[in-house]
Amino acid sequence: MVIEVQNLRVRRGSREILRGVDLRVAPGEFVGVLGPNGAGKSTLLAAISGELPLEDGEVRFAGQRLKSIPARERARQLALLPQESSLGFPFTVFEVARMGRLPHPPHPGDDRLVEEALQRAGALHLADRLYPTLSGGERQRVQFARVLAQLAGAPEGSPQALLLDEPTNNLDLEHQHAILRAAKDLCARGTAVLAILHDLDLAAVYAERLVLLHGGRIAAEGTPWEVLTEERVTEVFGVRATVLQHPHADRPLVVTG
Repeated sequence: MVIEVQNLRVRRGSREILRGVDLRVAPGEFVGVLGPNGAGKSTLLAAISGELPLEDGEVRFAGQRLKSIPARERARQLALLPQESSLGFPFTVFEVARMGRLPHPPHPGDDRLVEEALQRAGALHLADRLYPTLSGGERQRVQFARVLAQLAGAPEGSPQALLLDEPTNNLDLEHQHAILRAAKDLCARGTAVLAILHDLDLAAVYAERLVLLHGGRIAAEGTPWEVLTEERVTEVFGVRATVLQHPHADRPLVVTG
């Protein structure tokens, strides 16, 4: 397993956000994390990345306790795209994407890896633009390129994981699918992907397995068909739901309202 979470418990101040969470993500697997606001989704990714202290439980990366892995080494193998990335300095898009190479020793091929990352994120044409002048969707694509650059160039077979916190924020339909296809391409190379997604239908299309968080616990886990039932969507999200067969894939299509 690339990611193993055992009996995870996390507090923020006096509030318990996650409790008793167990989760595993295998190499090459795309796992979608769903849940209403306040369910603990972003907290889960922050805990897995090592950004939050654990009240109880353990996170392992490729069999090692996460906290025993030096920070720079961890950053070469585990990348997190947060929900929001604020940067007001007048860096160019290329310079922002190149920040993903900071955990790595300098290498003559770094610029090429950054260009490839920008291309895969659909942002290479923005390379010379100043980052603060970009729209919200353009910034999201640049930040995605940054985490792609962070994981690029690893030796074949080395464990890697990409954590995505609402990666389709501010993106139009074309770029939502482009970003998730790029993440799926990483899975084909053995990278484990764990992505928080608000769109149930996008999650059903791209994730082989879904984890549904509710009240700080895992309410359901399994294939999209197993997790996205009419009763469960209605109960967890508080909306009436009808689940249909997706017309282009063997995946559920959730109609709400």
